Amino acid sequence: MFANLLYATALFLLSPVVMYRMIRHGRYRRGVREKLWGISKSHAGSLTAGKPAIWLHAVSVGEVNLISGLVKRLKTTHPEHQVVVSTSTDTGYDLAVKLYGANRVFFCPLDFSWAVKRTLRNLSPDMLVLAELELWPNLIRIATNQGCPVMVANARLSQRSAAGYQRFAFLTEATFARLAWVGAQNEQTAQRFVACGTAADRIETTGSIKFDNAPNNRETVDVQSRIQWAGIDPWNRVWVVGSTQPGEETMAIKIYKSLVSEHPELRLVLVPRHVERFDAVANLVSNAGLNVHRRSVDRSLHETSWDADTVILVDTIGELRHWWGVSQIATVGGSFGSRGGQNMLEPGAYGSAVSFGPDTKNFKEIANQLIEAGGAVRVADAPQLQQFVERCLTDIPSADALGRAARRVIAEHQGATQRTVDALQQRLRETGQKQRAA
Repeated sequence: MFANLLYATALFLLSPVVMYRMIRHGRYRRGVREKLWGISKSHAGSLTAGKPAIWLHAVSVGEVNLISGLVKRLKTTHPEHQVVVSTSTDTGYDLAVKLYGANRVFFCPLDFSWAVKRTLRNLSPDMLVLAELELWPNLIRIATNQGCPVMVANARLSQRSAAGYQRFAFLTEATFARLAWVGAQNEQTAQRFVACGTAADRIETTGSIKFDNAPNNRETVDVQSRIQWAGIDPWNRVWVVGSTQPGEETMAIKIYKSLVSEHPELRLVLVPRHVERFDAVANLVSNAGLNVHRRSVDRSLHETSWDADTVILVDTIGELRHWWGVSQIATVGGSFGSRGGQNMLEPGAYGSAVSFGPDTKNFKEIANQLIEAGGAVRVADAPQLQQFVERCLTDIPSADALGRAARRVIAEHQGATQRTVDALQQRLRETGQKQRAA
């Protein structure tokens, strides 16, 4: 009851922001009924197709991509189950539909008890797997009470977040204690879950699934079709600046303009993080005196080469991992402000020369591992980023060495997906035994 009141109050206070984004950017309009009231019996039936369900929850695009290998292996190892995926955002939903099919994807209910109960009652999953960390008290409590074990795959918990949970332990400790299993990315995360209330014997350090999901083959249709679409010549050096936040595109455009006259082989691709900023970024490119070629406008193959006066804007969702494969030089956005950075493993796995800004708290351990192995470079600001890009243009062997080092680091840390699947299988067997005993 307290949680419902808290959520209702928060929703009321945020309603002006929600309404503005609904009207201005078209966000939050889809799946409202599912989010507020849970999925219906008929919808649940179409999702499960008469089979027992394994429910995986992935908040948005990053988590949806993250669980792709997990979904594939669970479908293979448990054909008697239907693997269904929920998400919370429009972009995450669209990508999940693309990856897993519309008949296996739904919007996760908000953590109101009535919505959670209806979803769990109609879906009746044998297991709920949360990607990384989505600790909703009602969801975890009600699922556990109904005999559905709740797991956390690829769990991450920063020191700051853990301290916050511990500060309000009287509210959060019971939620942590109900988790049936946690697959932590590293030992520090495992210790933080223990400190927050999860039993130590329910925690396993699996490593990060992100290492397993990192693409490493440029000869795929997904990468080669984009190279053809862009009209890239063999002598071009493509700089992809991806998952960008406000200010980062302006920085990249200025650097590009200052370098391209002396290095006509350089080409720039911008991939903003959020849909609502696509038009603004297109205007930034145009206002800088450059032509903008938007990926969403024309997906037909180019018949001419890509000239130095044109910047490609990838204003679509779910393509960034393939565009990293087009790059020789990569800069991971969200790292020059306070967003905490984005996934730098994808460009590194392709062997691109990877750089990112000073704030990578979301990927702290991965960033440090790459830097220590000589597989990535951290830059403090625009001048240092310009120096990095110019060095990659003038000293290609050094840039290639960065890429090779990154690939070695990633290869050494793979295997988390299989360890996670093994642990989930064990819990499924235990659940089945309890159900038969009952």
